[in-house]
Amino acid sequence: MPERLFRIANFRNMIELREDILLIAEPFLKDENFMRTVIYICKHSDEGSFGFIVNRVYEHTLDELIAGLDGTTVPVFAGGPVQKDTIHFLHQYPDLIPGCYPVSADIYWGGDFETVKALLCNNQLDMKKIKFFIGYSGWDKVQLESEMKENSWLAATATREIIFELPHNQVWKESIRHLGGKYRMMVNFPIDPQLN
Repeated sequence: MPERLFRIANFRNMIELREDILLIAEPFLKDENFMRTVIYICKHSDEGSFGFIVNRVYEHTLDELIAGLDGTTVPVFAGGPVQKDTIHFLHQYPDLIPGCYPVSADIYWGGDFETVKALLCNNQLDMKKIKFFIGYSGWDKVQLESEMKENSWLAATATREIIFELPHNQVWKESIRHLGGKYRMMVNFPIDPQLN
């Protein structure tokens, strides 16, 4: 059976689209924007969906992008191909950062950035509880549903460990392992099935 047909026949993913899930790029997705990425979905509605790639490090640190953060070398992640001139953040500090949006019971999006800057400068934030992104990933409802039907993405329950704690180069493989069972074999699939 050709590899593509094997994948479609044997790896149906049944988690529904919603906030607080991970979209995991299937192993053979060759779109350079999303190849081997994991996206945390922060908002899903009839208008569409958006989230952030959590495993692709950006070429600049936060202090190189934002004035007033000298001496705070904080990594930034390439959140996606949309609005690459915007900074976003996910965190676990609802009591310290006002104005944030609760994506789940323990993961929050955004909030007052001046407060975040002050907390960073005073070393009051654990970098395993906050993550910064430049740009985001977004779809209208029809587009993402179509990509799901084409099996471009697998959906999984999100965890704080995957989003905040794992080294970025382990996130895709650990997300696949997180699915368990038959999905575990996908961890070792090459990007190009002809290389098998």
